[in-house]
Amino acid sequence: MKRLVILGGGESGVGTALLAKEKGFEIFVSDKGTIKEKYKQVLIHHEIEWEEGNHTESKILNADLVMKSPGIPDKAPLVKLILEKGILIVSEIEFASQFTKATIIGITGSNGKTTTATLTHHILKQELNVGLAGNIGDSFAKQILEKDYPNYVLEISSFQLDDIVDFKPHIAVITNITPDHLDRYNYQFENYIASKFRIAENQTKNDYLIYDADDEVINDWLKNNSIQSTLLPFSLTKTIENGAYLDNNNIKITIDNNQIIMPTSNLALEGKHNIKNAMAASTVAHLLKIRKQTIRESLENFQGVEHRLEHVLKINKVQYINDSKATNVNATYYALESMETPTVWIVGGQDKGNNYEELFSFVNEKVKAIICLGVDNEKLLNTFGGMVDIIVETQFMSEAVKIAYKVAEAGDTVLLSPACASFDLFENYEDRGRQFKAAVRNL
Repeated sequence: MKRLVILGGGESGVGTALLAKEKGFEIFVSDKGTIKEKYKQVLIHHEIEWEEGNHTESKILNADLVMKSPGIPDKAPLVKLILEKGILIVSEIEFASQFTKATIIGITGSNGKTTTATLTHHILKQELNVGLAGNIGDSFAKQILEKDYPNYVLEISSFQLDDIVDFKPHIAVITNITPDHLDRYNYQFENYIASKFRIAENQTKNDYLIYDADDEVINDWLKNNSIQSTLLPFSLTKTIENGAYLDNNNIKITIDNNQIIMPTSNLALEGKHNIKNAMAASTVAHLLKIRKQTIRESLENFQGVEHRLEHVLKINKVQYINDSKATNVNATYYALESMETPTVWIVGGQDKGNNYEELFSFVNEKVKAIICLGVDNEKLLNTFGGMVDIIVETQFMSEAVKIAYKVAEAGDTVLLSPACASFDLFENYEDRGRQFKAAVRNL
């Protein structure tokens, strides 16, 4: 019986444990923190051995295989010990994928992957039996155990891709690559880029890679590295023979001479970046032979993703927008780019080595006031202090929203788009977004 040790007792860890038990593994789940009550109950119910609050090395270093949560960095002493022992470490995506024959659509990128994955799933589910997993919803492993859909859309982070061996999506999507999480990649952007491209490393010429042809980082990598898959680029500026492009406000997608044309005026989501997300999702759907009418209708009625440019309320003709999912500068770039009214911008949190320069033109042009919401706001104050008339700092969401309410006038927008991680003041970006929405509703 093979021994599988699972590091991390969260959604992916517990999902993997359940699938592994069904497949006859001996399992041990170890979490350095505390395991949530609902997950503990599942482990107890299924008689799976677990521990929390520490890692017992003697019970871990005798593993045949280790599945680690994407949150645990390779630099962690325990991970180094496991690797020194020659024990293979895999991600949930790698472990689970060997137990399904499903068609897998894998979506990665620095920004837009959640929206693109959710939108792709929204289109496909109109005609196919399809699961949505990875960084979203129920774990991939658990879905394979309980439902085993014939198709999956997976939102995949670079951390999950770091620990793949044979994982191979039939259709891979890279939405874009901008500097993010560099603290996990020795501050080497090229390490992070290589990590994203692992999504295509096992693909063959019968598989597809859909990518943003306007992204120089992606183009440079493709020029200098060989990829087996069939390439299907999308672009807002170039004419694309095989793939998707923008022609007079129409999205045109061509695959093997089969073309679909859709007006962008009817898209449910606003902003240039969402045209790209729509192109990527529609290209997947077109590949999988979804009817053109279905694709068009799905793009028109898609509701969007919570905490991603989410319109909360209009109060006294001021629109409040929750973009808490913008945890890096590039995501906030898209948010500010799509603003069409004077904006009160709530920004800040745990900085990942941010360079705010690319935001300067938008801040000068559109932002009338900045509210810094973080434990340490010094960098923001120094960077933007001279650009706006009003810049204040606070450590409470309720206070940030009250200040915004006072500063904003009819016709303005109040935008929460932090450009930073949330862990200094909040549990996660969802918690931050929900607190924002609650504070707005309390006005």
